[in-house]
Amino acid sequence: MKTTKIFYWVLTAIVALMMAFSCYSYLSKPEMAAAFHHLGFPDYFRVELAIAKLIGAVILLVPVAARLKEWAYAGFTIVFVSAFIAHTVSGDPVANRVMPLVFLVILGGSYFLYHKRIEPGK
Repeated sequence: MKTTKIFYWVLTAIVALMMAFSCYSYLSKPEMAAAFHHLGFPDYFRVELAIAKLIGAVILLVPVAARLKEWAYAGFTIVFVSAFIAHTVSGDPVANRVMPLVFLVILGGSYFLYHKRIEPGK
């Protein structure tokens, strides 16, 4: 059980830190605004996504109702799949396409361990 808890927190912290860092980047770096324009997204979407990522990161880290955590996991899953699709369709380099999938796998590990941690009998 202790190993499960440690791995859960490590994977969850990686996702939360990455989402918090991307929030900071989206709001402070002009090259991120250019990247969003390159992908065909309006500027307001960058701000909305930054706020949503920060809220989701906080929800993953603090004790909240299980339903709220489920929504955060679902939201991040949509974000990572959408990022993969957007980078692929726009013809970005392979590294830009693969990173969302890497974080999707890390998120999946966190989600699996979250359920294993809260439902130890199953």
